[in-house]
Amino acid sequence: MRSISKKYVLVVLIMVSSITAFAQKQIVVAQTGKADFTTVQAALDALPTPNTTPITILVKRGIYKETVVVDSRKQFVHLMGEPNADVTITYNNHAGTKLPNGDTLNTWTCATVFIYANDFKATNIHFENNAGFTAGQAVAVRVESNRVAFKNCRFTGFQDVLFLSGSGVKQYFEDCYIEGTTDFIFGAATAVFKNCHIHSKKNSHVTAASTNSIIPFGFVFFDCNLTADDNINNVSLGRPWSPTASVTYINCTLGKHINPDGWNNWKNPSNEATARYAEYNSKGIGASAATRVKWSKQLNDEEVKKFTLNNILGDWQP
Repeated sequence: MRSISKKYVLVVLIMVSSITAFAQKQIVVAQTGKADFTTVQAALDALPTPNTTPITILVKRGIYKETVVVDSRKQFVHLMGEPNADVTITYNNHAGTKLPNGDTLNTWTCATVFIYANDFKATNIHFENNAGFTAGQAVAVRVESNRVAFKNCRFTGFQDVLFLSGSGVKQYFEDCYIEGTTDFIFGAATAVFKNCHIHSKKNSHVTAASTNSIIPFGFVFFDCNLTADDNINNVSLGRPWSPTASVTYINCTLGKHINPDGWNNWKNPSNEATARYAEYNSKGIGASAATRVKWSKQLNDEEVKKFTLNNILGDWQP
């Protein structure tokens, strides 16, 4: 009888471990101690293709320096950070970086985390791009997919931190912290931000929406708090990456860093005729309805009624 090689036994053990973890509908990722995998990407790779069963990937305390891709076939994943622990996924990709294969990273390819799967959820995770203040475009998370929700998450970096790139797809952010410099929330998606903290680290622009003209809602901020570093005093609520950009702030508290004009036309006056920028009941030192650019809108009590989660997100209840 031939002996079984150690390599063969190891492969079998790994396969059994993956199958057992999936059968339990929870996979544990940790850098030390008992775990199914030591990286987030390895846990995602272990899921069936396609994945049709909801599963939680529990990520234990630690700083995970890796790029992560949630494949479009890996649906129904809940990426959950260990409660009351620092769980950070970080990398230093940025536009202009040359790869070994000769490719050059750009806005669409320079993220730390790429989410292409529908019905994805993340809680208690810090998503970071640490390429640095002068690196230029350096995305922390790019979301291309539909029905994606984040709760109690952090998104940090500098330029172009949160790229919501799918046209008209629906996304939801609750109790999240988002920090950056220029256009650090941008893209074509329909996204709701509820009770989020939005922090600027440069005199620049918070949003750069590229909402398609046929999409009724772009970025909608409910009850959010906008703050900035102490030396920042000239930030706009947004500028239009596409002419029909749609951004609305409802019951938000605006710090002194928000400039009196409120909005920017991205050096193109023709955008003023098509951009859909609005506020309702803004509060704080940065709230200044009387001085806002004439091509933005202050919603009245009747107009704001259409901004419900059901109208914005449809039948999906994140």
